[in-house]
Amino acid sequence: MRKAIHVGLLGLGTVGTGVVKILANNANSIAQKVGADIQIKKIMVRNPDKSRSVAVDELITTRLEDIIDNPDIDIVVEVMGGETPAKDYMLKALQAGKHVVTANKDVMARYGRELFTAAEENKLDLMFEASVGGGIPIIRPLKQCLAGNKISEVMGIVNGTTNYMLTKMTNEGLDFEEVLAEAQAKGYAESDPTADVGGLDAARKIAILASIAFGARVSVDDVSVEGITSLSKADIGYASELGYVIKLLGIAKEDEKGIDVRVHPAFVAKNHPLAAVQDVFNAIFVKGDAVGEAMFYGRGAGEMPTASAVVADIIDVARDIQHGVSSRILCTCFDQKPICPVEKTESQYYVRLLVEDKPGVFAAIAGAFAAELVSLNSVIQKRKVNCCAEVVLITNRVPDANLRSAIGIIKSMSVVNQIRSVIRVETETIG
Repeated sequence: MRKAIHVGLLGLGTVGTGVVKILANNANSIAQKVGADIQIKKIMVRNPDKSRSVAVDELITTRLEDIIDNPDIDIVVEVMGGETPAKDYMLKALQAGKHVVTANKDVMARYGRELFTAAEENKLDLMFEASVGGGIPIIRPLKQCLAGNKISEVMGIVNGTTNYMLTKMTNEGLDFEEVLAEAQAKGYAESDPTADVGGLDAARKIAILASIAFGARVSVDDVSVEGITSLSKADIGYASELGYVIKLLGIAKEDEKGIDVRVHPAFVAKNHPLAAVQDVFNAIFVKGDAVGEAMFYGRGAGEMPTASAVVADIIDVARDIQHGVSSRILCTCFDQKPICPVEKTESQYYVRLLVEDKPGVFAAIAGAFAAELVSLNSVIQKRKVNCCAEVVLITNRVPDANLRSAIGIIKSMSVVNQIRSVIRVETETIG
């Protein structure tokens, strides 16, 4: 049994600083759990002169070689973020015989197979719990605790920035631009918020979860993505009136058509547990044939929650080192499975449009939907907007291709002024 296990840290930003703090603050209890001290040996940073909140000046380096070529370092922890050069650094670490722990969703969503191959060839651990859901345990539960299940669905709120924004829009009746400015002022959103509000951050995470849940490689490029930039407070208000809240969801389902994986805003029934998830919190809902329904909830980002998941992976690897084992649970994407094209996915839809306020318009719109085999669940004329009537309707469950075809026809009708919103409706509830 080793007396100390040494770590090399790539990056000392928000998450890296949290890792340093946890390993220092909880050193005694961690050592008891592992049977050895876990010590940071070197920390690679881009700017060695930057002011930092942790006293680690003697550990700082700007050279990757000081970590990769150091025989005393057992585990390389990557918390730099971004695809480049993080992916190459992780690959070099594995090729140099170092176990790797990462929080990098960008790399794992696109290059997971390559990294797992390198880890397996070198008989090393590759851990990435913090890449999805911050401090929420979800990777390990899917790979271990729920391994006996056939998972049919993973659905969740996996981006704290957009959930914060939608919570503010719902609770305070604010517009998108107002809540975005507030999220940026509070540090929840970047100065360029595209990855969050455009849905790409959530797409990377749901690609990772789908790959694990369904045992097949799902790339971020396989995910159909819609963001929240076109949502208005009118849509939020109508959702509430109809018994829903709007959430940006990552959804992965498997059926006879293949793996359906997408990110988009959705109406979620108020009695669904995901509807109650507010502010920057994340929640991931899993459905398995044996366990039934389970939900994992907590803070999806931030210094300490994300660092908590990173440190948990470090402890797991350290335990493996202590007992002389590795590569126990590597890539679980064993099968080749088809991705269901988005046009074949099915859902109910909410549609909001402006039409001329005169007799026969409803009948014409209903006829256009019927021609594309889209049946309507409800149609409501809500208010006058200038000289037009605003119409809100909910369809029955329909293939996406049929809905889009009907929308194309309706958009070209002379009596239709504007189609303002088309949003999916998730009607499933617990039980």
